[in-house]
Amino acid sequence: MSEAVAGVLQRPGRSALTALGTVLGVGALIAVLGLTGTAAAQIDERFDELTATEVTVEDVATSPEGTAPLAFPSDADTRMTALNGVTAAGVSWRVRLGPGQQIANGVTQAATVDSQAQLLAASPGLLAAAGPSLAEGRVFDTFHEQRAEHVAVLGAAAARRLGITSVYNRPAVFVDGTAFTVIGILSDVQRRPDLLMSVIVPRKAAERQWGQPTDDRARMLVTTRQGAATQIAGEAALALRPDHPQWLRAVPPPDPKTLRTGVKSDLGQLFLLLAGVCLFIGAVGIANTTLVAVMERTGEIGLRRALGARGRHITCQFLTESTLLGLLGGLVGAALGTVSIVAVSAAKEWTPVLPPAAVASAPLLGLLTGLVAGAYPAWRASRIAPVEALRR
Repeated sequence: MSEAVAGVLQRPGRSALTALGTVLGVGALIAVLGLTGTAAAQIDERFDELTATEVTVEDVATSPEGTAPLAFPSDADTRMTALNGVTAAGVSWRVRLGPGQQIANGVTQAATVDSQAQLLAASPGLLAAAGPSLAEGRVFDTFHEQRAEHVAVLGAAAARRLGITSVYNRPAVFVDGTAFTVIGILSDVQRRPDLLMSVIVPRKAAERQWGQPTDDRARMLVTTRQGAATQIAGEAALALRPDHPQWLRAVPPPDPKTLRTGVKSDLGQLFLLLAGVCLFIGAVGIANTTLVAVMERTGEIGLRRALGARGRHITCQFLTESTLLGLLGGLVGAALGTVSIVAVSAAKEWTPVLPPAAVASAPLLGLLTGLVAGAYPAWRASRIAPVEALRR
């Protein structure tokens, strides 16, 4: 051990560069494990806030004629919000425009036409459930819905393509020549990102203008308090249509445990592979540098053999040196990996999560890396003949 420590300290620069590969490999491994756990914790939080509190109710009504009536009653929003645990609920469907019908910001030939925007009929509860952020104006409410007012709310993308940036002058969009006054522009939504590309009009106004949906069936977005989604999914169809609950199908959120496990497993496998590559590169670096050191210290090896050292003594010396460098690299790598996790978490305002067993085993991993990497160079050193070594 004393000879190995002396060999390491005699060439501090080379020893540091030799251990650098292990430092990077172990540091990357610790950082990967910690960041994976930290990211999984953030996914849990995001899942609980959004996905775990969202229920979708689909209109699956059918009739012998092929076109079924709208399964959602006119007071669907009120019926759903009356259930304990529901925070908001709203119905929507896409309005299919006929050939030649278009959405524009005017009726003249110079009007800007948006051929990509979709026309969406929605009840006021849908916009509340989507969690909108407004760039301009407001969203429509039950007053506009009950009076079938010709008003519209534009998603950010739709407003940009139509050239509407403000509602101050009460602009209007024209759907096949019918004017809808723009009262609000969405900048973002927590749910239903397709709203940002849509022209949204009140449900009752859409029914009077274009009738009930046929090919694109309606669906309802329901937001709940945490823990209530599964129960609400079981109650929704009967609450909305006690006469025909089979016309509606509620889709509860996926199992959070299954989703969390799957995401964590995928991230872990990917990042552990990258960390393994870094660790392998570090081991190759130790092996290469140790092999070069053996070649440069041939005279020293020959002298030791001439003074009575056997092959196993030479093997133990060089193996101890490489193992010592691996242990040092594991310690420094574990420290740097932990610091990087804390730094990233602090920058992102996350809670750092790191398994204690990973940090505790990092030095041992570095030691094993140095042991494996130094095996071949140590064996080569023990095979050098004393006479040949002294001649060099």
